[in-house]
Amino acid sequence: MSVSTEQVRHIAKLARIAMSDEEIERLAPELNNILGWVEQLGEVNTDGVEPLTAVIDQNLRLRADVVTDGNIRDEILANAPEAQHGFFAVPKVIE
Repeated sequence: MSVSTEQVRHIAKLARIAMSDEEIERLAPELNNILGWVEQLGEVNTDGVEPLTAVIDQNLRLRADVVTDGNIRDEILANAPEAQHGFFAVPKVIE
């Protein structure tokens, strides 16, 4: 598969990238090289190879899901300018 300069111009237009004719002429061979590498990857025999999400096997380190700072409502509300019925009291906002 190869990319023509018209296709590069169209891609640039879709991406809303302003490119001069010189830049388009220079970019077309680069895109063709990239597509060539992708085609080479398609030729590799991957039968029996499991898909990977990462090269290195990673395990998530999990911590215990426990509440460490609960039941301190009164201490928290002591910092509030005004508290009512166990909640922060805020002024009414009406437009």
